[in-house]
Amino acid sequence: MARFATLLLLPVLIESVLSISFFLPVNSRKCLREEIHKDVLVTGEYEISDQSNTKTNLKITDSSGHILYSKEGATKGKFAFTTEDYDMFEVCFESKSPMGTGRIPDQLLNLDMKHGVEAKNYEEIAKVEKLKPLEVELRRLEDLSESIVNDFAYMKRREEEMRDTNESTNTRVLYFSIFSMCCLIGLATWQVFYLRRFFKAKKLIE
Repeated sequence: MARFATLLLLPVLIESVLSISFFLPVNSRKCLREEIHKDVLVTGEYEISDQSNTKTNLKITDSSGHILYSKEGATKGKFAFTTEDYDMFEVCFESKSPMGTGRIPDQLLNLDMKHGVEAKNYEEIAKVEKLKPLEVELRRLEDLSESIVNDFAYMKRREEEMRDTNESTNTRVLYFSIFSMCCLIGLATWQVFYLRRFFKAKKLIE
């Protein structure tokens, strides 16, 4: 049973941690996007290799363009923010250099992002609240369980929204089909009467 619980919680932990390294060419821009739930703590740590005559800017925004974190001439640092709504968040790194491309090697960039339970500093919480190691672990499991419950609740809401959308779409398709059928029947009836009058006018039928 414990093994099953561990396997069940593993995907949640994997999704809440993002560690990535990549090369950023000079005078280029690279962005990472991630969907995060409402009221979730997000923390991150970045490190950019030093390169002469090159300036790297970091900007974190939501889908509305609101700036959550911005740093010009970023080299190494940390950031943290709490989401106000379920949204798509974008982390962008932009390299600028007056030397032009091809003359300066690419910069190595390391980014480590955490959100949810993994973003909380339980060591600091233990110091402030004077918790024992077992109590800290219980607090962590409690937060993790709450996160899982919230994820399932969100999935249920999404399922209900999709079901409502499907039912609404099916109803509209049904009404449109009935309307189209009525139009075709009406058109066919009009065509029969029109041809009947036409043939009578030509005295082809009585």
